[in-house]
Amino acid sequence: QVQLVESGGGLVQAGGSLKLSCAVSGRTFNGYIMGWFRQAPAKEREFVALIRWSTGVTSYADSVKGRFTISRDNAKNTVYLQMNSLKPEDTAVYYCAAKIGSAVVTTPDAYAYWGQGTQVTVSS
Repeated sequence: QVQLVESGGGLVQAGGSLKLSCAVSGRTFNGYIMGWFRQAPAKEREFVALIRWSTGVTSYADSVKGRFTISRDNAKNTVYLQMNSLKPEDTAVYYCAAKIGSAVVTTPDAYAYWGQGTQVTVSS
């Protein structure tokens, strides 16, 4: 059974940093796309970043480009999201997700597996 478990969320002041982790288990993820999404209150879930597990190729939403970095550790079966220069508008529940197949897709519906989410709150 595929499991994704996020950790690392919390409360941080604007301009600060947080690093989210997503531990994945249940199968090998070569050929998968791993994504980070976020959802703020009363808003739709939105794409943040993704990484192709096999090649490490990444893609980012314009709103986080230059501030966030997605990476993966094959040995630890873990995906990370390093978030720097955080802004109050980054406040949301952050979700890790896995998409079967290596095609780059940023819509949440394409992702079959999801973690439980971790809260990130950025104070001004």
